[in-house]
Amino acid sequence: MDTDRLMELAPHYIAMFMLVFLALTIVQATVGEVGFWIELAIVVVVVFAYRPIVVRLGIAPSGWR
Repeated sequence: MDTDRLMELAPHYIAMFMLVFLALTIVQATVGEVGFWIELAIVVVVVFAYRPIVVRLGIAPSGWR
């Protein structure tokens, strides 16, 4: 396994993980308790939106370009 690539990707996966929890916390604070499927949909949206946004911002790791 290429450790340089892992070190380059790790901060992005940590940021993605934190964004998921932030989004779920914000939704729960504003709307209240939501169901499992709504939470799953929020997680999927954040995870799939993260990579294109990071690439467009120009801060993506070289493996994602």
